Order: sequence, then structure tokens, then C-alpha cells
Amino acid sequence: MDPLVIAGQTYASRLLVGTGKYKDFEETRAAVEASGAEIVTVAIRRTNIGQDPRQPSLLDALPPARYTYLPNTAGCYTAEDAIRTLRLARELLDGHELVKLEVLGDPQSLYPNVIETIKAAEVLVKDGFKVMVYTSDDPIVAKQLEDIGCVAVMPLASLIGSGMGILNPWNLAIIIDRVSVPVIVDAGVGTASDAAIAMELGCDAVLMNTAIAGAKHPVLMAGAMKKAVEAGREAFLAGRMPRKVYQASPSSPTGGLIGT
Repeated sequence: MDPLVIAGQTYASRLLVGTGKYKDFEETRAAVEASGAEIVTVAIRRTNIGQDPRQPSLLDALPPARYTYLPNTAGCYTAEDAIRTLRLARELLDGHELVKLEVLGDPQSLYPNVIETIKAAEVLVKDGFKVMVYTSDDPIVAKQLEDIGCVAVMPLASLIGSGMGILNPWNLAIIIDRVSVPVIVDAGVGTASDAAIAMELGCDAVLMNTAIAGAKHPVLMAGAMKKAVEAGREAFLAGRMPRKVYQASPSSPTGGLIGT
């Protein structure tokens, strides 16, 4: 499969996965390995990556030498909190610059607050961060975030953790057409077919956490998601046949039949 390029770095996998909601770090490790993902997200406010030396660290289960860490600002509701959290992450990860920005609007829907997101993105980009940004599926906002200097835009498919799949493929298609940085579907994927549909639309990658961690068999689901992302990308590159409303076309030719 053709590689994914984010901020000048090349990745073989187009599946990005979160590291939260697993029963322990061992299950996290097994699921990430099954997914084939090279980029893993970590919620700085919720996961130990060295903040508490007395507790097990995710860094031991998923060595940074093998995986690209993507610190995120899950749980932040203001630009100030998000900026402070990512500056802390940069210290903990020895100057790491690639980050995922998300600023939420409320604790019920977890819908992004795009006004605070834009404010935080402006500061973080000027501060030298390579910002991948969670946002709504508004094409205008997505373009603004690209213009600010974000290295990837990550529109939701549906609400975080909802598993509802892609509710508005038309807006995603506009975003894909309008921006030149990678478009990564983030939030709302529930099963493998959702991931395949995102890739068939032309998205560059898919990021998910609950769809894997919340499955009855997370490691098995991780493998299914890997295959779905690969199949969806190949289908997009192949170019699907045109849709033909009220018009059938036989699979076999009707002319030149044997015996006619």
C-alpha cells in the first residue's frame, strides 16, 4: 500500500490507534500490534508516560523506538488547558513536536469547540509544534486550520465513542477536496466497514480507540480494522465502477456467445 506522509515523515500503516480504555497495558500492546499501527495516541492527562515513576508506564508496553507517539489533549475544554498539556508532553517526551490537538465543547457530546481549537492551534504552531487537529466536519473550519499551519486535519465521523460511523460523507468529501494536508477521520468509527468507507471516500487515514478497545475481543477487532483500512485504500486507488441508476449491465458479454 502507498505510504502515509505526515509532516514529512512516512508511515506504512494508515491506521492510527488510541491507547486508552484497555483493561491493562498488556492488552493495549497486543491490540496495537494486531492493528499494525505505527502512530499511537496517548492522553497526557490520563495515561502515565513518566509523570508517576511509581506506576507502570505505557512507554514500557509500547517503546517509543518502535512507535510514533501522538500526545493528545483529551479532556481539555479551553485553549489554555490544551496548550499547557502539550507543552508538558513535549517535556516528558524529550522535545517531541508531533501532537494531536483537541479542545472539547462539553462533557456530554465531546463535540469539538472549534473557536478554542483555532485559538490553540495558532499558538501551538507558532510554538514549533506539528499539530494534527481534531475538528468538526465543517469544510471552512478545516481549511482555516490548514491555513494556520496544522499538518493534518481530523474531522469526526460522528461523536467520540458513539460507534455511529460516518454520518455526513458529503462534508468529508468536501474537506478532502479542499485541503492539501492529510485528512484523517477521527471519532465515531464503530466497526471495520466504517473504516473501509472512510478510506474509500479518499481519507488519508483513520484514527480510532473505542472501536477496538470497546469490542468484545479487542485484539481480533484490531486485526479486522487493519484489513479494512488496507482494503478501503486499495478500493479508492482502484476507482470504483460508476453507479448506474435503473440500468443493469450483465457481468458477462452478451455478444459472441458460443454456438451463436
